[in-house]
Amino acid sequence: MGGSTVGLFGRVGGGIYTKAADVGADLVGKVENDFAEDSPKNPATIADNVGDNVGDIAGMGADLFGSFAEATCSALVIWTNLHDSFTIKESTFYPLMITAFGIIACLITSVFATHIMRVEEN
Repeated sequence: MGGSTVGLFGRVGGGIYTKAADVGADLVGKVENDFAEDSPKNPATIADNVGDNVGDIAGMGADLFGSFAEATCSALVIWTNLHDSFTIKESTFYPLMITAFGIIACLITSVFATHIMRVEEN
């Protein structure tokens, strides 16, 4: 429940102001001045692009965080109910170990993608 709440506030709070700037830039540029979508003549194009990126990237990251927290909690509940002979400490170790290895794999992949295999040209 707590992870879902944090994900919800991350999604709403991360994108509400930049989405307002995005909509304002679209309205002023397209409707009032008849500019194209990302016209360099429109000074609000930067706000438009920032609004698009924050809405897409930060919002989806908050959704992934919520899903990750819910999956971990459900794995803890299922694993604890399946193994009554173990103590609570032993039974909750396995799902948390899987989650920890997933986080380590993500960190290794991120380092590989950003530092080892660099993009040298646009």
